[in-house]
Amino acid sequence: MANRTDPLAKSIHGTNPQNLVEKIVRSKIYQSTYWKEQCFGLTAETLVDKAMELDHTGGTYGGNRKPTPFLCLTLKMLQIQPDKDIVVEFIKNEDYKYVRVLGAFYLRLTGTVADVYQYLEPLYNDYRKIRHKLSDGKFTLTHVDEFIDDLLTKDYCCDTALPRIQKRWVLEASGTLEPRRSALEDDFEEEEEDKEEEQPMNVDEPNGREKHDHYRGRSPTKERDRDRKHERHHRDRDYDRDRDYGRGRERDRDRDCERDRDRDRDRDRDRHRIRDEDYSRDRDRERDRDGRERERRDRDRGRRRSRSRSRSRDRRERDREDGEYRRRRGRGSVSPRGRAEDGGSRDEPKKRKEKKEKKGDGNAPDPTDPEIIEMNKLRASLGLKPLK
Repeated sequence: MANRTDPLAKSIHGTNPQNLVEKIVRSKIYQSTYWKEQCFGLTAETLVDKAMELDHTGGTYGGNRKPTPFLCLTLKMLQIQPDKDIVVEFIKNEDYKYVRVLGAFYLRLTGTVADVYQYLEPLYNDYRKIRHKLSDGKFTLTHVDEFIDDLLTKDYCCDTALPRIQKRWVLEASGTLEPRRSALEDDFEEEEEDKEEEQPMNVDEPNGREKHDHYRGRSPTKERDRDRKHERHHRDRDYDRDRDYGRGRERDRDRDCERDRDRDRDRDRDRHRIRDEDYSRDRDRERDRDGRERERRDRDRGRRRSRSRSRSRDRRERDREDGEYRRRRGRGSVSPRGRAEDGGSRDEPKKRKEKKEKKGDGNAPDPTDPEIIEMNKLRASLGLKPLK
């Protein structure tokens, strides 16, 4: 419950405001002691007291990437989503520089492009020193204007990915923003006016004429206007040159990205072609191996078949030889008496066969039967044998 976003909070850039901080950094913040002890139950009013206690900026540091109090308060502001007026007061606060930096960082994450340039560019005139904690836990010295420049020109700050914003010259071309006017421009104009007023008009004593003729008949106001026009012309030319340079850099960056994409595409194509060649080579090698294995199996099967055939032939020959040997041996080993005894037993099958033939002759058809004679003629005409 303590880590949930306010139900009344609006989505920022189409997502939950807390999602603007990466998930890993967000989980580190939820597990930190400062978040559990100091940020629990904070509101938009009590958040100011914690912001006034800040003494440095930074993201995460150390081996276990502990978050800084600055990053914890930023996530708390994303969670409770204070009003825009409160954030603007943070930025306009000149007494506490870390409160101003915290409001600027929050506005850079959640504000529109016009609000970002409108409220952050005046902070270029703040040259106060601030401490920034590095990733190794050491401190480095920087300034408020440098921190603001990082927010406006870089895509990553304090271990947080900043939303992309358009270039200023694009917004000026579309009429969203007016051309930027430096805060020192008025001071320069005042100094120039003071110098022109204090410049003495040297006059020659004999003839009373002015020493420099090119000042004769010229008004200081016209001279000042002409100088301003000249400076404005130079400033516009510098701005156009910077804009063209920015466009050229973007064009070169796009060309480099396109070249890198083409190189990656060619590399992927070569990788796929090499992989296909390796696959076809492995497939051919596997097919050859399978063919050799099949030939070897067929050869072994034929060899086993011929071996079994020769073995069965040898067995038949051996059985035949053994049978003849037994028959000869049995015939030679029978005694005369046994043969006489066996004679009767041998005659019995013959008598039985003769009885069957006699019975068959009684049932046999008569060859003089006219039907049998006609049938034999018909069979003879067909080329068949006569009936027995």
